[in-house]
Amino acid sequence: MSYYKYHVFFCCNQREAGEACCNNHGAQAMRAYAKEQVKALGLAGPAKVRVNQAGCLDRCSEGPVLVVYPEGIWYTYVDKDDIDEIIREHLVHGRIVERLRI
Repeated sequence: MSYYKYHVFFCCNQREAGEACCNNHGAQAMRAYAKEQVKALGLAGPAKVRVNQAGCLDRCSEGPVLVVYPEGIWYTYVDKDDIDEIIREHLVHGRIVERLRI
């Protein structure tokens, strides 16, 4: 069994001015928000959920992106409502959010 039930990586890469990157879409703030929500819901910790930032995940044109392991499900998002839906559906109920999947 894996150390975490779900390990969530947010691409928080910042590229040169003008180049597409996730951080141009508020990725750092969305990662912080997700981390706070996961803690508030009691989902954080060993055998539960871990939220981390990552460098470039090389899907810049689809950004912002995050990936949930162990399944390797990739998502894009626009705002906190999308993050809330990913947390509620995928991390709490184990259901993939098809409308945000890439």
